[in-house]
Amino acid sequence: MTDRPAQRTPNRQLAALIAEAGFSNAGLARRVDQLGLEHGLDLRYDKTSVTRWLRGQQPRGTTPALIAEVFTRRLGRRLTAQDLGLDACAPVYAGLEFAATPEEAVDIVSGLWRKDSGSHTELRKIAFTPAGLVVPSRDWLIGRPDDKVVRDPAPRVPAQGRTGSTPGRSQAAPFPPRPRPHAERAPGNRVTGGDIAALRSVAGLFRTLDDQFGGGHARQALVRYLEYECEPMLRGSYDEQTGRRLFAAAADLTRLAGWTSYDIAAHGLAQRYFVQALRLAQAAGDRAYGSYVLVTMSRQAVYLGHGREAVQLARVAQQGVGTGVPPVVQALLHASEARAHGLLGEVRACTGALVRAERALEAARPGDEVPYWAAFFDEAQLADELGHCHRDLQQFRAAAQHAERSLQLRAPAYARSRLFCRVVLATARLGLGELDQACALAADAAGQAAQMRSARASEYVRDFERRLEPYKDAAPVKGYREKVAALR
Repeated sequence: MTDRPAQRTPNRQLAALIAEAGFSNAGLARRVDQLGLEHGLDLRYDKTSVTRWLRGQQPRGTTPALIAEVFTRRLGRRLTAQDLGLDACAPVYAGLEFAATPEEAVDIVSGLWRKDSGSHTELRKIAFTPAGLVVPSRDWLIGRPDDKVVRDPAPRVPAQGRTGSTPGRSQAAPFPPRPRPHAERAPGNRVTGGDIAALRSVAGLFRTLDDQFGGGHARQALVRYLEYECEPMLRGSYDEQTGRRLFAAAADLTRLAGWTSYDIAAHGLAQRYFVQALRLAQAAGDRAYGSYVLVTMSRQAVYLGHGREAVQLARVAQQGVGTGVPPVVQALLHASEARAHGLLGEVRACTGALVRAERALEAARPGDEVPYWAAFFDEAQLADELGHCHRDLQQFRAAAQHAERSLQLRAPAYARSRLFCRVVLATARLGLGELDQACALAADAAGQAAQMRSARASEYVRDFERRLEPYKDAAPVKGYREKVAALR
């Protein structure tokens, strides 16, 4: 990879940070190459490359952002390319920053919305990075609450549109806003209670569509709604109370954008939305919702096979709220930890977390004030969690019992969740040697998956099919494959 012609001024900022981090030139180059591999980049830097950077040459493309991330991981604080004396670019880590202020958080997340709703499809191909979970979750856990979010009527130029911006500020959204039709809301308008009620109502609508038809059904419409309706509100005028409620609604919609991205396997993009939802929840002063975002991040980590990171996220969520949340929320947090332990095959830890989840849910009483986002966690959901955990631990009889109970209790509106549970039940039946029942259940699930726009639904079915390989010559398996082939 070639570099730009040398500059005459040595890069003293980079030299100082290399000394602070204790890197050798070769060590820094090796770490940059390794980080590049996480993003599908074949980089070939060596100690000579670092020497050229120290002499003032500028690396091309996304490399400045990669170098900054190497130092961020090593030193435990967020650093940008500018902090290292390097040219800013559109970084591969755009969106993983945990903003220092609510104002900066709006700049970052609105940049994501614009890029996602536009023609920048490469954003949906960015890889998920487990290391990108560390700094945001830590900053949420130990960060100080935002003193205020009140905003006066004067319109403000977004950070990505300024010149001479302060070094260290995020450059996550380098694309200017597209022109808006005159009938649409403009930045600077006063936000009302009706506006926030509309955001909540829209979130409910998209959540229902996601549950029934999959994340790909209306994801793009959700992102455009965020860009054209939510962003102008965040850049509008509001008092302290209204602002907190606005940030809470924006956090919920952003988490949902991440959830639908996760469901279509845009995992790097989903990860960025979750991080920004976590930051918006902090601006809202809603610690409990922040724990829910961390649980969502833990779910994604489990799905992608990163069990250790998933455990850590669940535990950070628990530590961040303590016992000051309703029993239903406590049950949700413990169940999330159990799923991660189940993935890792940690029987004792998984069982302990499940027991805590069961006890917490038993402690819930009618009339308890339950956050709207936790209302789904009921006996059906707990049975679903138990079924998944016992499946992962290869305790198939218990998995079948809990999956059957979940299907009996779960409302039809949760179509995708019921599909997942049906595949868990099919897998358990397979593990018990009940091949006919397993194939019949999975065939039903495959038919439902074909009607959804959900990569996760399809992957659940494929996972079951991989488990069928040892039985590929059996008549029930041949019949299953014929049925599924007709759906594709």
